[in-house]
This record gives sequence, C-alpha cells and structure tokens, in this order.
Amino acid sequence: MSPRDEYRSGTVDSPIGDITVVMADDAVVAVRVGDPAIAHEQLAREHAVVAADDDAVSALVGPQLDDYFAGALQEFDLPLDWRFVTGFAREALQTVCEIPYGETAGYGEIAARAGRPRAARAVGSACRRTPFSVIVPVHRVVRSDGSIGDYGGSEHIKAFLLDLERGPSFGA
Repeated sequence: MSPRDEYRSGTVDSPIGDITVVMADDAVVAVRVGDPAIAHEQLAREHAVVAADDDAVSALVGPQLDDYFAGALQEFDLPLDWRFVTGFAREALQTVCEIPYGETAGYGEIAARAGRPRAARAVGSACRRTPFSVIVPVHRVVRSDGSIGDYGGSEHIKAFLLDLERGPSFGA
C-alpha cells in the first residue's frame, strides 16, 4: 500500500446525526451521514477503503461542519479528492458545487449546466451516489416540480439542510 492509499477517518456529531469523514493525504475522499460503522462498511465494500481512526480528521473538518450547522459557513473550504467519482457523475457533482447557498436547482438544470441537457437522471444518480454528503451540496438539487426529492433515503435530512440554508425567516 502506497502512502496515497492510506486512509484516515474521523466522526463529527451534527444535528443530522454522525458525519464520518475519510481523508487520504490532506484531502477529503468521502463524507457519510449516519452510523459510522455502517459508513465504514459501505466504504470498504464500494471502494476497498479501510480507514484508521484519526482525531486530526475530526479536528480539521469538525469546525467547518459546526459553523455550517450554526449558519455561519456557506461554503466549505476543504480539499476534495475525486478519486471515487468519474465521467459525467464527476462533472455533475462539480456543477452542483456552483449552486449558491440557500438556493436550489433542478436535476435537468444541472445536467444542462454540465453539458448534457438530457441527462437529468444521470445527475440524480450522481447525487444519490456522491461520496461527499453535505460538503458537496447535493441537497440543493430538487425535482422539476419543485418538490425536494430524496437524499440517500433520508428526505427529512434534505429538508433540514434546505431549511437551515434558507435561514430563520423561511416560512415566516
């Protein structure tokens, strides 16, 4: 195993549950919401990633996640390693990163911005499979009818994140 393939992980408590962050070198390779044991199992199964616990990962990422959930951070400043995302899925997710905080865009709109206007379903698949939950704001991508759609099986988390970004005046 080369140093490039050594993975480290940390877990951060958040209002939406535990967030497991995995890094290689100094870049984030995966962010998963939910039970850390399940996150580690999925990463091992999907990408052959076995990550050693490292408090330095939580110390690096935790403050940004805390600030985001406090409404004080609108854009993460973390280096991302896109090794687990290729082709159009990568283009789609990088386009998702351009959606401003507090705003949404449709799957078709993201497909068009990414250069494939008829690939709305592929955008949906990319969002569903993103290795970067929360950090890459796939929660900002909504259905063409304006409904929020799914978020990795947790529509309530997507609703929470959208409401968080809309701020306290939303619904007032």
